[in-house]
Amino acid sequence: MTSQRAAQVLSDGFGRVRESLHQVVVGLDADSLNWRPAPDANSIAWLGWHLARVQDDHTAGISDGQQVWHQGWSDRFALPIDPLSIGFGQTADEARSVVVDSPDLLTGYYDAVCERTDEVLSSLSDSDFDRVVDERWDPPVTLAVRVVSMLNDVTQHIGQAAYLKGILP
Repeated sequence: MTSQRAAQVLSDGFGRVRESLHQVVVGLDADSLNWRPAPDANSIAWLGWHLARVQDDHTAGISDGQQVWHQGWSDRFALPIDPLSIGFGQTADEARSVVVDSPDLLTGYYDAVCERTDEVLSSLSDSDFDRVVDERWDPPVTLAVRVVSMLNDVTQHIGQAAYLKGILP
């Protein structure tokens, strides 16, 4: 039996991040997207790319392992970094190399990630949320913990991106 209520609540959370990303990047040019308030700070482009990559990677990890990124998005972004990177552990130089010329590229990718996330969430049953998806932690991470962690991460990053938009020169 599918847990429609849990899927609806979680999808709503990710949908709010999706709406916020669109609001943050609308009307921004490449200079604004890639502006950094300090040399080692992140840009709106990096934050948008990273939050999408994390959600894409983690959604793949709780489902069939297939990332939206590897369905042409990596080629569209054409970043000079490891195509498997999701941004964790990047050096400041690697993060600076995440340059995006168009808000549509960020929102297009994140829209595709959110659609995939909705598909995966809507296929879950209540018992699926108890399944261990990562044994590298103590205690091991369940699917429920991973999804909530994912939502927490993307929510923090969209808030950071909104803040950056507010202080653009």
